[in-house]
Amino acid sequence: MLSLLDWKRRVLDLYRAVREASTPEAGWRLWRAGRDELFRAHAQSPLPADARVGFGGLSYFVYDPGMRVAASVEPAPHAQVAIGASIGSPVAFERFARTRFMLDGDELTLDLFWLDAYGGGLFVPFADATSGTETYGAGRYLLDTVKGADLGWDGDGLVLDFNFAYNPSCAYDPRWACPLAPPANRLALPVRTGELAYDSG
Repeated sequence: MLSLLDWKRRVLDLYRAVREASTPEAGWRLWRAGRDELFRAHAQSPLPADARVGFGGLSYFVYDPGMRVAASVEPAPHAQVAIGASIGSPVAFERFARTRFMLDGDELTLDLFWLDAYGGGLFVPFADATSGTETYGAGRYLLDTVKGADLGWDGDGLVLDFNFAYNPSCAYDPRWACPLAPPANRLALPVRTGELAYDSG
């Protein structure tokens, strides 16, 4: 339990440093280095123990400043949503709002979910046209404030930076149970930024 507490503290500290970085790209490079260190050396790493030996770092698309947006947040009917998980029972969330933003010239939306358990937290998963080919098939996460993944606000806009899209833990080891991207958050276009599919070989 103490190692999990330490993991959460380190992730919180890492995202705090990202928000305070001189530029978004500098924050992204800091985030990548911090994640690699946690994956390589921490007891709570989602990597299997044998995969940590000689671990050379996670793989990402090239940084794209156009993939960072300040999304407007608009009301949406509150709804209890059971989001399917990689293993085990679905996870209960409340859909409480929706983001609206432009990406590559397209107007898009993503639903915002609030985790009902563990004191609550904002959760924004998504899948896109790269899911299952270049990126993890079940989608990636943008924000998960229960675990400290929080990029903050830009004025009145919620920061969604797809350069920081990352794989759920089940992408590295199937023993992890992870909520996956629900239908409302599956984008038709390819989002070629953020973390690539994990290659254990």
